[in-house]
Amino acid sequence: MSYTLSDFDFSLPEELIAQSPAHPRDHARLLVYDRATQQITDDYFYNLGKYLNPETTLVVNNSKVEKCRLMFDAGKKELFVTSVRNNNTIEALVRPGKKFGVGKEVELASGIIAKVTHVAEDGLRTIILSHDLDAPELEQFKYTPFPPYIEQDESLADEYQTVYAKDLGSKAAPTAGLHFTDELLDKLSQQGIKKSEVTLHVGLGTFAPVKTEKLEEHDMHSEWYQLDEETASDLNQAKHITAVGTTSVRVLESISDSAKSFSPGSGDTNIFITPGYQFKSVDSLITNFHLPKSTLLMLVSAFIGFEEMHALYKHAIQEKYRFYSFGDGMLLL
Repeated sequence: MSYTLSDFDFSLPEELIAQSPAHPRDHARLLVYDRATQQITDDYFYNLGKYLNPETTLVVNNSKVEKCRLMFDAGKKELFVTSVRNNNTIEALVRPGKKFGVGKEVELASGIIAKVTHVAEDGLRTIILSHDLDAPELEQFKYTPFPPYIEQDESLADEYQTVYAKDLGSKAAPTAGLHFTDELLDKLSQQGIKKSEVTLHVGLGTFAPVKTEKLEEHDMHSEWYQLDEETASDLNQAKHITAVGTTSVRVLESISDSAKSFSPGSGDTNIFITPGYQFKSVDSLITNFHLPKSTLLMLVSAFIGFEEMHALYKHAIQEKYRFYSFGDGMLLL
């Protein structure tokens, strides 16, 4: 069956959009869905080990979120750095756009100047800063890039990183992993559950809305990934794989072949997983509750089925699960 963008819409009460994480992290709620029996179980994330295949390998994304949001003059001027060309030349989304015309020099703060050298069709600016991006004068203006549905609150910055984050480069957190604590990971390890790490730097495209009703016309964003030799070897020996988050799925499905064999490598992936996709490497999936009409929701639907996805989301709303980045988790078996 061919699906359109409207098929992935649903109504969500605003009060279910989480503005802060559960404390401790692993006390978020957990919806468990067994594809074989179609059974739904409501539990808490700290009980994850009760449901995982005892021989599974957890595959997590160790990317770390950059403080790439630069705000000046009480937020009246903003640069959202999307890429860095060199120490003081960046590409950025800006606000307000009319101030940042080609050739203009904008004083962001006392002595800190931004010169605009190019404006792309999508509004992305190429900007030369008067100071290097890592200069101490800029540190006070750097903020965590929380998604637009979460109020900016820098006191939550550490909680918007996974406990295993190490490779700096994401513009958003791989949020399915936010529920893990060191204690829970130790407990799972004692059960014999292995953990492997991949890297995928989450880009702004994660939040880019799908604008085409026909899914095949959507231009999927690319994100950089890396799978090292040791991890590839571990995955080739894994008897069962549980991907932690859609970002981990993107790496695994981009780099594995039909024989579920993994080779080390790095590059950009623009894989777009929609219903009808045949998964090559992922046996179970841990994820959060995603936005309507999002590519992430389409991936989940591909994994468990279109009707099943809508049924789970209806259940989650009825049971008042918390949604989006700081929300609750889901284990799909």
